[in-house]
Amino acid sequence: MASTFVWSGKTRQGQVQKGELVAKTREEVIAQLRKQNILVTSVQEKAASRKFPGFGGRVGSRDIVIFTRQFSTMIDAGLPLVQCLEILSNQTENKTLAKTIGLVRADVESGSTYADALRKFPKVFDDLYVNMVAAGEAGGILDTILNRLAKHIEKAMKLKKEITTAMVYPGVIIGVAVVVISVLMVWVIPIFASMFTDFGGVLPLPTRIVVGASDFMKHNILFIIGGAVALGYGVKRYYGTTAGRRLIDRFALKVPVMGDLIRKAAVAKFTRTLGTLIASGVPILEGLSIVAKTSGNKTVEDALVSARQSISEGKTVSEPLGQSKVFPPMVIQMIAVGETTGALDAMLSKIADFYDDEVESAVAALTSLLEPMLMVVLGLVIGFIVIAMYMPIFQMGSVVG
Repeated sequence: MASTFVWSGKTRQGQVQKGELVAKTREEVIAQLRKQNILVTSVQEKAASRKFPGFGGRVGSRDIVIFTRQFSTMIDAGLPLVQCLEILSNQTENKTLAKTIGLVRADVESGSTYADALRKFPKVFDDLYVNMVAAGEAGGILDTILNRLAKHIEKAMKLKKEITTAMVYPGVIIGVAVVVISVLMVWVIPIFASMFTDFGGVLPLPTRIVVGASDFMKHNILFIIGGAVALGYGVKRYYGTTAGRRLIDRFALKVPVMGDLIRKAAVAKFTRTLGTLIASGVPILEGLSIVAKTSGNKTVEDALVSARQSISEGKTVSEPLGQSKVFPPMVIQMIAVGETTGALDAMLSKIADFYDDEVESAVAALTSLLEPMLMVVLGLVIGFIVIAMYMPIFQMGSVVG
């Protein structure tokens, strides 16, 4: 089992250097540093390094992209695999990823294939990554596959960012609206209510509604907050179950506007991933298994799992996907054409490009639509509260007059 060692030493010019290396023994660390013309003065095993890499700091998609591109460049330049991993483990800024690369290097040096070594770290390298690397190793085109992987991850990151933007923006506006209305109802309205009580008389209906709602919120605020937290926690737990995820994801696809956006994003992700896998030499059945796991929507996942079963029985790809009613007819027709012409990977890539653009347009349209709608709703609610509070004042003014 490889460990992380903390070392210090001197260069031939007498400069003191320190660092960390992942290796199996102290002797291996010394040997590696000697190759770099460093005279080692001390080597100590780092106790914290025994922690499994996946449980340390988070490894983001951007870290994986940078690592993959650098690795591809080194492989393309003709550097040995182990040397590439050694260099990258020393220069990668993300400590968790650096430790993982070091452990992968140790496994490769012990005789494992690169893909098998990556497979031990599923929290860092997913099935898509590992299977594409395995295909690249088998075909002798690892540098090409790594480049393709980096591009795929970058496009997936862009798609995810667009979806997040579409969902976060209205969420922020709604959150601000809830805070503003809560402040009005819990702290401002009670002041007006006490004034109206002193004046006496019957309050207008809108005022009574607002004062009643304010009184309820003020005396039950802790229960309301607790109920909201409990509801959110309950929904999250329910979504963690297979039945819950299936129900909520199916409902999400039917929500007006937002459901269409989710469907387009799912199609873009599915076609991009499957096309990349097929182009890299991964068998279609294996590719569908990977795509199903990474689809991000249980309804889409179920459709892909069912399609995989039908394809294994001899059907075409387009036939079971069309029967699922999950994917748009245009997607099914283009997949059928790709199968007929023998260019399924290229056709899937074209579909993904088209739906990437569709998602971008849908996000822009959704943002431009939601902003004025939410502002109007917020204005109506606050306007109703303000008018309701001023109605008794106008009423008293007319009585006095």
